[in-house]
Amino acid sequence: MAQTRINRGIGYKIADVLIYIFIGLLSLICIVPFFHVVSVSISGNEAVLSNKVWFLPHDVTFQAYKTVLGDPSMMKSFGFTILITVLFTLLGLALTICAAYALSRQRMKGRSVINTIFVITMYFGAGMIPEYILMDSLNLLDTMAVLILPLAISAYNMIILRTAMQAVPASLEEAASLDGCGDFRILVQVMLPLVIPTLATLALFYAVGRWNSYSDALYYIQSDNLKPLQLKLYNLVAAAADSSALEGDGGQTAQAEEVVKSATIMFATIPIIIVYPFLQKYFVSGAMVGAVKE
Repeated sequence: MAQTRINRGIGYKIADVLIYIFIGLLSLICIVPFFHVVSVSISGNEAVLSNKVWFLPHDVTFQAYKTVLGDPSMMKSFGFTILITVLFTLLGLALTICAAYALSRQRMKGRSVINTIFVITMYFGAGMIPEYILMDSLNLLDTMAVLILPLAISAYNMIILRTAMQAVPASLEEAASLDGCGDFRILVQVMLPLVIPTLATLALFYAVGRWNSYSDALYYIQSDNLKPLQLKLYNLVAAAADSSALEGDGGQTAQAEEVVKSATIMFATIPIIIVYPFLQKYFVSGAMVGAVKE
């Protein structure tokens, strides 16, 4: 019996070591590319051309960041992206809260059918061409609204919040009803304070999704003053690739522009990195609550 326990203890330790090694490798896969982009963004063009930059920067300079910050169109896109991200997140949360609260109440008639309709939208879509025709018929093309309204509510996020609200004891709602509270007061004063971690998680989902998205702007936006930051980054990468192909210099032009491109990537990534630590404690608990099935 003692030998069995010793062997089992050794097996657990070996398993722990293997798990730590596996997690460490996964962490490196995520961290190393990030540090590579940081190093390139603060390195000199000659060092990048010579392929000297990998994990540590060479010939440290912040000229690329000065170029990015000195570009009026880039700063305008940055401010516009912040605006649409805030509006998109607020509208998305408002619509998600209303839908989730209604569908989490047992007394709502037809909620099973409506829930099924929400789930169907997660698996089936009309496609790019019908969506473009729809945006055109609604006169949303080349407007700020086309970047906010079409994706303002996510069925996945609604299901997460609905599940979290269903976990709130019904006795709290009954007590509030006896005190004369209507549905709106119950939602605001009883329900929302109890699902703050989930709301913070969904706010992060909406904000990051809108901040990183560029495909809808690529299809629907033509005006330069309505182009978000990620579309500017996409155009910068595409221009660098086209310039290298046309000049036939073996990629040296693209490598020279890699510094500015990396600086732009960091410029677009830093805001999310700054916001995430403040929401991290809510993110874990909120995601776990929403993961519990009925």
